[in-house]
Amino acid sequence: MYGFSINLNEDFEDAISRVTEALKDEGFGILTEIDVKATLKSKLGVDRLPYTILGACNPPLAHQALEADPDIGLLLPCNVVVRQEDSGWVTVAFMDPLAVLGLVDKPGVKELASEVRRKLECVRQSLSESGSHESA
Repeated sequence: MYGFSINLNEDFEDAISRVTEALKDEGFGILTEIDVKATLKSKLGVDRLPYTILGACNPPLAHQALEADPDIGLLLPCNVVVRQEDSGWVTVAFMDPLAVLGLVDKPGVKELASEVRRKLECVRQSLSESGSHESA
């Protein structure tokens, strides 16, 4: 598996706000926000349910990663997907840094990936405090 997720029973825009705030509480900022629904509509004329990719970055941890390997930027930032399901629920899926950074064979990177995963799991836990379902 390359990610883990949680399902929220709430409005899509409220979910985006909650995810952004929960990430902030763990030291992450949002570097990019890609509205996939709008992009596919404008480029291909395709209609789909709301789907946003948030590029989350924890600056101190990103700095450590870049110090370990300057090319690790190819694997950053940590993507978090927020997508509306047909059921009305909102899925929040987190990239698993252990899976992604496991591609890098440099000292300290595995430990760093574990710390990033721990923080992202804290984000998922904070989101689970109101009507949700977690999955691995």
